[in-house]
Amino acid sequence: MRRKLIVIGNGMVGQRLLEYVTGEAHDFDITVLCEEPRPAYDRVGLTSFFSGKTAKDLTLVEESFFDRNAITLHLDEKAESIDRSAKRVTTSRGRELEYDKLVFATGSYPFVPPVPGRDRAGCFVYRTIEDLEAIRAAATTSKIGVVVGGGLLGLEAAKALKDLGLQTHVVEFAPRLIAVQIDDGGGRVLRRKIADLGVGIHTSKNTTEIVDGETARHCMKFADGTSLETDLIVFSAGIRPRDELARACGLQVSERGGIVIDNGCHTSDPDIFAIGECATWNGKVYGLVAPGYQMATVCAARLLGRTDPCFAGADMSTKLKLLGVDVASLGDAHATLSNARAYTFVDEHRQTYKKLVVNEDGTRLLGGILIGDAEDYGIWLQMMLDGTKLPEHPETMIVPSFEGDAKQGRATGVAALSESAQICSCNNVSKGALCAAIEAGCTTIGALKSATKAATSCGGCSSLVAQILKAELASRGVAVNNHLCEHFPYSRQQLYHLVRVGKLRSFGEVLEKHGRGLGCDVCKPTLASIMASCWNEFILKRDQAVLQDTNDY
Repeated sequence: MRRKLIVIGNGMVGQRLLEYVTGEAHDFDITVLCEEPRPAYDRVGLTSFFSGKTAKDLTLVEESFFDRNAITLHLDEKAESIDRSAKRVTTSRGRELEYDKLVFATGSYPFVPPVPGRDRAGCFVYRTIEDLEAIRAAATTSKIGVVVGGGLLGLEAAKALKDLGLQTHVVEFAPRLIAVQIDDGGGRVLRRKIADLGVGIHTSKNTTEIVDGETARHCMKFADGTSLETDLIVFSAGIRPRDELARACGLQVSERGGIVIDNGCHTSDPDIFAIGECATWNGKVYGLVAPGYQMATVCAARLLGRTDPCFAGADMSTKLKLLGVDVASLGDAHATLSNARAYTFVDEHRQTYKKLVVNEDGTRLLGGILIGDAEDYGIWLQMMLDGTKLPEHPETMIVPSFEGDAKQGRATGVAALSESAQICSCNNVSKGALCAAIEAGCTTIGALKSATKAATSCGGCSSLVAQILKAELASRGVAVNNHLCEHFPYSRQQLYHLVRVGKLRSFGEVLEKHGRGLGCDVCKPTLASIMASCWNEFILKRDQAVLQDTNDY
C-alpha cells in the first residue's frame, strides 16, 4: 500500500528533497504545498533578477519534473493548519489532505525591525521574486534607495538597488559591515572598496522612526540625531524561521525560533520532519543553503528507510561576491578560541585583506578571512575541515606570490587534501570522486562538471576544482601550464601586469593585443576583476558586467 507524503514548501531545500526521494524507488504519493505562484527558484541568485535574468532563468525545476514523478503540486496555496492526531493538513483553499509522513520546508521570513513608519508605502523586504518586482516598480519613480542591514543579505540588496540605477546607501546598526563574518580589519577594507563604488555606508546607526522627507519620500531618523532622506527603503536585517504552523500544532519549537529536530531531522513527532531554515538543531538555525541540502539528504534517507547519514551540524564558512567584491569567512574568523593565533596581511593599494587563524603551535588552521582576493578559500576550508598540517611557516599562505615564486601554502594545500575532503558542498562531491573522474578520462573542467556535478550549483568551488584537476594531471605526467585558459597563454599575474602596463581598459583591447578567439567564462570574469582592481572601477558597470557569468544586462 502506498504512503502519503506531504512537503510544505517548495524552496531550494524542499526541491532538493524531492529530487533525492524521486531519484530512488519509493512508495510515496507526494503532494507539495507552495505558497508562492511559482515552483522552486534560485533564491541565492535573486540579485541577478535586476540585471537581466527572468524568473524562468532562476528556476531550479526541470521541465515536467512534477508530472514525470507523479507529484501533485499546489501553487499559491499554503498550509493553514495541521491536525496531528488525524494526520491531516488543511490548506488556504480549504483542501484537507491526509498524510503518513510530513516535511516542513517552510524556510524563513525577513526580519523587519519594529521601527515606527516601517509599514509606509515604499518600504519593502528582499525575499521573493514578488518582492523584487515591487522594488523594481517603485524604483522607476525613485532616485535614492536605502538598505537597512549591512550583512550578507543587505549587501546583496544594495547591489540590486545599484543595478536599478539608484543612489544607494546601506544603514547598519553594528560598527562595521557583515560583522558576524569579518573583523575590524576586514571591515575597513570592505567599507573602503564598497564606498569607492559609490555606495553610502552608514554604520553604528539605530533607526528610531521613518517620517515624511523634505527632498525625498522618506526621512530616516537615527538615535544619534542625524537623518537620511530616501525614496525607497529595503529591509534586509536578517531572517527568522517560519515555525508558526509548527507552534500551532504543538511541535517543539526553540525559544529563539525554529522547529527542533534531531540528527535524523525528525521533529518531536516521529512522522514529521523539518529541514532548512525553518529547523533548529542543537539550538542553531542554519541560514545557508548548503546545510539545508545536507538536511534534505538526511531526511530523504529516513523517508526511504535508511538510518544513515545523520545530520551533525554544518560548517558555516561562506564565500560570496558582494557588490563585485570577493568576501570569504571560515571557521573561527574572529580568533575567539583560547589557543587561537592570527596572521594578517593588508594590501591597501590593491585593497585586499587576508587573515589566517591557527592553533597555538601553528600546525592547524582554525579559521580565516579573505577580502578582495578569495582565491585560496577552497583550499583553506578543506585544510581546516581535514585538520591538515600547515607548512612550517604558515604566514607564507597569506603573503602574495610573484612570478617565479613558489606559493608554499597553496601547493601544499592541494596536495595534502584527503580523498574524503568535500570539495563541492552543494552536491556533496569529494576530492576522491573528482580524482576518480580524472582517472576515468575527464581532463577538462567541463567534463568534470558533467561527470560529478561539482561546481554546477553556486560555483563557489570552481577554483578549487580547477586546482585539483591541474594537480592530478601533473601527477600523471600530463604537461600542465599556468595559462589562464585556451584564449590567453598567460597566468593571472602576468595578465595583471599586461593590463596595468598597457593601460588596457576593455576585454576587447586585452583580447586583441594578447589573446585569441572570443573568450570564455574563465577569462572574461577574471579580466573584469583585473581591470576593476587596476582602474578602481565598479566590476559590474554596464560595459563590464557582460563579462560575468550571470548574464547581466
